[in-house]
Amino acid sequence: MASSTLTQLQRHGYTSSRAARELGLKRSEFDLAVHLGQIRTVPDEGGGGRRVTHSEVDRLRATDGFPDSLRQRVRLVGTTEGAKVMDIPVGRFTRLARLGLFSPVRFYLNRYRAVVWLYLADELEEFTAVEENTPLLTARRMPEGLRDMLDEGVDLRARNWRGRHRGFLLRLAEDPWESAGALAAFLDPVQIAQLVPDPYERSHLGRFRPGPPAHSAQGSPAAHLIGKIMTADDPAEIAWLRAELARVLEDARRFRPAPRPAIRQTPSALPAAEPAPREPSRGLLGWLRRRSA
Repeated sequence: MASSTLTQLQRHGYTSSRAARELGLKRSEFDLAVHLGQIRTVPDEGGGGRRVTHSEVDRLRATDGFPDSLRQRVRLVGTTEGAKVMDIPVGRFTRLARLGLFSPVRFYLNRYRAVVWLYLADELEEFTAVEENTPLLTARRMPEGLRDMLDEGVDLRARNWRGRHRGFLLRLAEDPWESAGALAAFLDPVQIAQLVPDPYERSHLGRFRPGPPAHSAQGSPAAHLIGKIMTADDPAEIAWLRAELARVLEDARRFRPAPRPAIRQTPSALPAAEPAPREPSRGLLGWLRRRSA
């Protein structure tokens, strides 16, 4: 590598695609590692997204077992493979996931528009290694309290995913408006309108409100389902988001008020011009007036 190119990389870092190649990762693996905070990124000075510094790539390369250890930390498994990792039946795995005992990190919709949740294999292995969790994996029946929750239809997978994704968005936020946008991403428009009644401020907030990570045609049934997963529906979760968004918005207003259109003065709004002094009338009538004065 030419010295000038090396110097440029040290100064500006690698693009995401280049960093993924340098680290021996697929792009999806690299994106997940960034999402999880395992790869640190910095803003691109040229305004082109984010980059990975040369020193960060060197740090990761120096870790034990690189690159296999890094790939293992971002290995994703679905329900069937996750049950194999934990050596439990698929049905039990699903029940534990619904109870929120471990959290998905990604999801996608299959061709039947069913939600497929994905989990970190490392986290599942850690769960099975904890002695206190052994009864949850081996007992014939779930503890009574957990059974009651399942009977009531509890499913915390979407909420736990939102929590992880929110943390990722907040880590990337570089100013209070971006933090506010990250929080607003999980509230429906009605909630946001109540918290931000000013239309100009609400429009400005919308510029920083990221969309869902999974995309589909706008207005399609898939888009509706993805939006439902993205939007908080638990009262406690909504209350926390509203309170946190209100707090962050106060910081954002102090940091930089939302822009507003310039006020254009209409003729009626302009101050009235003072009347020009009247020139003395000429001729006989003027002379008479001046004389009488």
